[in-house]
Amino acid sequence: MTPALLAIAIPPTVTLCYLALCASSPFGPCRRCRGMGHELKTDRRGRLKRGKDCRRCKATGRRIRIGRHLFNLATRLHRDGTR
Repeated sequence: MTPALLAIAIPPTVTLCYLALCASSPFGPCRRCRGMGHELKTDRRGRLKRGKDCRRCKATGRRIRIGRHLFNLATRLHRDGTR
């Protein structure tokens, strides 16, 4: 494959893979708490203990993916516009 043809083929392939990921798994791990639902703190002795709940994901550890969020917005816009 020539480099130009490869450069043309890679972005649509990556886009289709991301669309498949958003369709199969619409929720991803929260970036703030890394999917744990809370932060880790250490006590005075240096042992890990559970911190406060993550406000971003409401302690679930899961967030909706950006692509899925955009798809939901487009679907809602279309549904409201055709009523």
